[in-house]
Order: sequence, then structure tokens, then C-alpha cells
Amino acid sequence: MAKVIIDIEICKGCGLCVRACPKHLLGLAASKLNSRGYQPAEISDQAACIGCAACARTCPDLAIEIEK
Repeated sequence: MAKVIIDIEICKGCGLCVRACPKHLLGLAASKLNSRGYQPAEISDQAACIGCAACARTCPDLAIEIEK
């Protein structure tokens, strides 16, 4: 099973990973802000992740890591 690790302090909430996920598992946190005032991305269902790494490849800030 793959695990998505998002560094919320690096994430600027651009949403590119949200659009890239083929399983629609990522979204921007509605009630959470990082120290820079951005809504970071979060995963809704870690177990459903297929580990394709589309989110990590599209992140311009390298805030996402896939652990297999």
C-alpha cells in the first residue's frame, strides 16, 4: 500500500495535485492553515491511494512524497 506524505509547511495550496489525482483523493484543507496562511493539500482516504505519484510529480514545490 502506498502512503502519501504531504509537508503542509511547504504546500502553498495551489491545487495542482488535487487535479492530478486520478482517484480524486486529494483536496485542500477546509479548516486548516499552515504557518504561511495557505490551505494545504490533504488526502481523504490513504488506503485507496494506488501510488501512481501523479500528485508528487505535479507539485511545483516538492511538498508531496509517496512512500511505498
